[in-house]
Amino acid sequence: MEYTGKIKRRNCHRVLIGHVPVGGDSPVVVQSMTNTDTADVDSTVRQV
Repeated sequence: MEYTGKIKRRNCHRVLIGHVPVGGDSPVVVQSMTNTDTADVDSTVRQV
Protein backbone atom coordinates (compact mmCIF):
# COMPACT_ATOMS: atom_id res chain seq x y z
CA MET A 1 0.00 0.00 0.00
CA GLU A 2 1.35 3.41 -0.90
CA TYR A 3 0.20 6.69 0.60
CA THR A 4 -0.03 9.33 -2.12
CA GLY A 5 -1.49 12.17 -0.06
CA LYS A 6 0.44 14.98 1.54
CA ILE A 7 1.07 14.83 5.27
CA LYS A 8 0.41 18.16 6.96
CA ARG A 9 3.27 19.13 9.24
CA ARG A 10 2.48 20.95 12.46
CA ASN A 11 4.11 24.31 13.10
CA CYS A 12 6.98 24.09 15.57
CA HIS A 13 10.16 25.94 16.44
CA ARG A 14 13.47 25.06 14.86
CA VAL A 15 16.13 24.15 17.44
CA LEU A 16 19.73 23.03 17.17
CA ILE A 17 20.96 19.81 18.72
CA GLY A 18 24.69 20.28 18.45
CA HIS A 19 25.04 21.50 14.87
CA VAL A 20 21.94 19.65 13.62
CA PRO A 21 18.73 21.64 13.04
CA VAL A 22 15.55 19.85 14.16
CA GLY A 23 11.94 21.01 13.83
CA GLY A 24 10.54 23.99 11.97
CA ASP A 25 11.00 23.52 8.24
CA SER A 26 14.13 21.36 8.66
CA PRO A 27 14.19 18.00 6.87
CA VAL A 28 13.87 14.77 8.83
CA VAL A 29 17.19 13.69 10.39
CA VAL A 30 18.21 10.07 10.98
CA GLN A 31 21.03 9.07 13.32
CA SER A 32 22.98 5.87 12.78
CA MET A 33 25.17 4.07 15.30
CA THR A 34 27.23 2.39 12.56
CA ASN A 35 30.60 3.68 11.40
CA THR A 36 29.95 2.80 7.75
CA ASP A 37 28.46 4.88 4.98
CA THR A 38 24.75 4.07 5.28
CA ALA A 39 24.49 4.23 1.49
CA ASP A 40 26.65 1.07 1.51
CA VAL A 41 23.85 -1.27 2.57
CA ASP A 42 25.90 -4.49 2.65
CA SER A 43 28.57 -3.05 4.97
CA THR A 44 25.97 -1.46 7.22
CA VAL A 45 23.92 -4.68 7.50
CA ARG A 46 27.09 -6.63 8.41
CA GLN A 47 27.64 -4.25 11.32
CA VAL A 48 24.11 -4.62 12.59
